[in-house]
Amino acid sequence: MALVRLSGVIAARGGLGPGGLSLEGIAPVLERTFGLKRLAGVVLAINSPGGSPVQSSLIGQRIRALAEKHKVPVVACVEDAAASGGYWIACAADEIVADPSSIVGSIGVISAGFGLEGLAEKLGVERRLTTAGGRNPSSTRSAPSSPGSRRGWRRCSRRCTPSSPVG
Repeated sequence: MALVRLSGVIAARGGLGPGGLSLEGIAPVLERTFGLKRLAGVVLAINSPGGSPVQSSLIGQRIRALAEKHKVPVVACVEDAAASGGYWIACAADEIVADPSSIVGSIGVISAGFGLEGLAEKLGVERRLTTAGGRNPSSTRSAPSSPGSRRGWRRCSRRCTPSSPVG
């Protein structure tokens, strides 16, 4: 059995500071690990709050492809957290093992903003926006949220959220 530690924030350039995860950073480790002679299996020790959905998907796909190519089982062992993209990567394994107090799961999309139109009006702040196209102002931070823009955001977030992380 071989052990691969996957720790940190998942981002395109190795996360935020040392210890982050990206396909570019982890691919050589995965290639070497899965290429070991007489390999019985791979254990992924995962401790990540998540991060980039694209990097999470790429890492998960690489793990799955290597496991199938070398015909070895993969077990994900969650340490403190495999949240969001960390869980996505864990789903590339054949089995996930976690402590009952580990934070596991939570793949989703979130958008936040502030309803400042009343405050802006009170302060005499006028919003000036120039756009081209019919839907551009639907997601500005200071504009009132309309039922139509909320429905559009929910439709978009459902399309962007995988029903199955790896597949």
